[in-house]
Parts: sequence; structure tokens; C-alpha cells
Amino acid sequence: MTAAASPGAFCAIDFGTSNSAIAVPSAAGAMALVPVEDGQPTMPTAVFYQVEGRAAHEPPLRLYGRAALAAYTEGHEGRLMRSMKSVLGSTLADQQTEVGAGHAVRYLDVVGGYLQHLKALAEAAVGAPLARAVLGRPVYFVDDDPARDAQAQAALEAAARSTGFTEVSFQYEPIAAALDYEQHLAREELVLVADIGGGTSDFSLVRVGPERRARLDRREDILANHGVHVAGTDFDRQVDLAAILPFCGYRGLGPARPDGPPREVPSRVYFDLATWHLVNTLYTRPRVHELRRMKPFYGDPRQHARLMDVVEHHLGHALLAQAEAAKIAVAEGGSTDIDLHLVERGLAARLDEGEAARALDADLERIVTAARETLRAAGVAPDGVDVLYLTGGSTGFLPLVQRIAAAVPRARPVTGDRHASVAQGLGVHAQRLYAASGRG
Repeated sequence: MTAAASPGAFCAIDFGTSNSAIAVPSAAGAMALVPVEDGQPTMPTAVFYQVEGRAAHEPPLRLYGRAALAAYTEGHEGRLMRSMKSVLGSTLADQQTEVGAGHAVRYLDVVGGYLQHLKALAEAAVGAPLARAVLGRPVYFVDDDPARDAQAQAALEAAARSTGFTEVSFQYEPIAAALDYEQHLAREELVLVADIGGGTSDFSLVRVGPERRARLDRREDILANHGVHVAGTDFDRQVDLAAILPFCGYRGLGPARPDGPPREVPSRVYFDLATWHLVNTLYTRPRVHELRRMKPFYGDPRQHARLMDVVEHHLGHALLAQAEAAKIAVAEGGSTDIDLHLVERGLAARLDEGEAARALDADLERIVTAARETLRAAGVAPDGVDVLYLTGGSTGFLPLVQRIAAAVPRARPVTGDRHASVAQGLGVHAQRLYAASGRG
């Protein structure tokens, strides 16, 4: 890939919960996505801190994207970090976490390190330093808490600046998707952009068209936007809780009691085990010790034994990956078997469409409600929308798409590049912001 760059060259970064991408100016003048891993324009948002094979004084080796996931699944000693975007705006952002062999890293530095990796790949592609960046952001990092939402954006900006960017701008991710869609239009349309990713579900109602696309300031064209912090990783959690973790004691019962019915096993550990960015918190010595002491709470000792196997052998992310695969399989084929031999030889679970629907119903309804709220905020009737533009990895989940489409019955469904349209749209915005204004 060749590109024209100057000392003030710019880029656009889609730092996603599940996948990320970066766009730079190409030699042809347009924005182009950088091949970030194995020739692909997107890369899983994952970091693996490998301590295996490292001397005691050496810092862990950092692996990114698919390489990080492969190192984890192959059983190398170290620590996998996923869904790092979810810690922005939380109390975890400035905390340190152990990554193995006595090493610790601040969560925000994990984000900065990942952005640095993307930046280095892009700088190698353009052959020049990148000084300016447009970053995507969800409509809400944190629901119903403006202070924490602002704190999350500030944390992401600080992480970006730590990599050497001197100027950082933001654009809403669903607006970026609208800009990508708009490039190919011949007439004006009213578009409901549904950007359903790994961490958030964002909606924007936007007027787009050939006469509007040249405007740098598009505030008048954005009629409303709204979002909720519910998306693909939440679906994974619900499937994990519904189909897999009951084998490890979730909603299990304790021993029989003479003075009443058995009590339910404490559930906090299972919610942490089913949340991508919290799984690693269970692997600390104090938490492992605490879980060992919980054995008397279990009426079925096999459930506690399985839980301890999962925690002591660091299988939490692997189980979530199984839940994610089951979610996709059910959406495509109606039912699936989940092989749990990692936990116990011969152990398996089954997930069918009805069970998945029950497990995900509340989350799906919250997302559809956010779509309806977007229309209400704009004062637009459901049948007044011309196009439903779908982007984000979770728009491959058909039951969700069907529910959203039913909320705008006359809209024409259009599916963008689920993993790259936001990055491409951010690139369009970056080019208009920096190049067109003579700042590139």
C-alpha cells in the first residue's frame, strides 16, 4: 500500500469493542483501510501478554489481534485482554491488573498499547508519522451518566495522545456509517443508521444525499441519535449464563437445610465469568482462594469442581468464545451443541432457538426501544424512514435485525460492511476535516 503523507499526516481509527481498523490517505487521494493483520482491514481488539519463555526481568511479549487469540487458545502462559473499550468510563481504567510472572499493567495503558500498534502499522503503510487522528466513539460510552461518558472520551483521547498524536477529534460511529453510505447516493434520503457492535447499540437518524455530502458541518442533518450499552458481548454473556454456566453452578442450589429450602448458590462469580472484560479478575489469588472456600455453598460438589477447573485453568474466555459461536450458530440454523470437553470429558450443552430467544429477549428489546426513542426524539413517525442502514458485527444476528426492521416498517434495509463501514466513514470525515481544510 502506498500513500501520500506529510509530517502532519492524519488517520481515522475505529477502536471497537470486538474489532478495530485504521484508515489513511492513499496515493489516489481517497482514504484507504490499512491491512492490519494477515492482509485483513480489521483486527480483533485483543491483546495477549505472553510471559511464557520470558526471563524474570523481561516484560511480557505483547501479541495483538488474531495472534493474541491464537496464543490464548493454544494455551501459552500469559493474560488475554479483550473488550478493553468497555473499561473506559469505569473505575477500572486507572487500575492495574496482573498479567503474569509478577508483571502488572494499567488498563488504560493496554488501550494505549493497542492504539500504538495500529498507529505503527499505519505509519509503516504511509511511510510517515501520523500526527492527527479522528476516532470513532459510541453515542454513549456509559448510559445515563454524562459525567462518566465525558470521562470515557477523555480517557480514550489521553490514550491516543500517549501514542504521539498531537490532535485528536471524535465522530459518532453511527454518523461515520452514514457518511460511508452517503458516498454512493444519487438522491436525498432519511436514514436510520443502526450500528450494533460488540459493546454498544447506537442509532442516528440522518438526512443524507449528494447535495449534503460536501458539508463539513453536518449538525443540521443529524435529527437525533440515541444508544444503549447493550450489544454483542452482552448476547454472549446471556448465552453463557443460560446454556453453559449452569454446569458450573449458576443458579444451582446449596445443601439441604432442616429449616427451609436450599439457598441458591451466590451468583456474582458467574456474572464476572460471563463478562469479557471482567473474566481476568477471577484469576487473582484472592478471588481463587475465595472461590475455593465457597465449596460448602454447593449442594452438587461437581458444579463447584467444574467452576474451579474453569478458574484455575483460565478457561473463562474460551467458554465465552463457545457462547459466541453458539449464538451465531443458533441465529443461522435453529439449534446447536456446545462442546464443553475443556471443562469435563464428555460434557456438552445444547442451545436451541427458543432458549436463545428467552435468554436474549430483554437485551433485544432494549436495543429496539433505543431505535424507537431515536425516532421519537426526532419527531419522525416509524413509516417516515426511507432506509435502515445496518452496520456493526452484531447486525449479522438475524433475530435482532428483524426486530429493528419491524420498528421502521417502510424502510429499505441496507447492509453495509459490518466490520469496516464505520472506519471508512471516519476516514471520509477525517479527510474533510483535515485535508479539505488545508490542515493535512
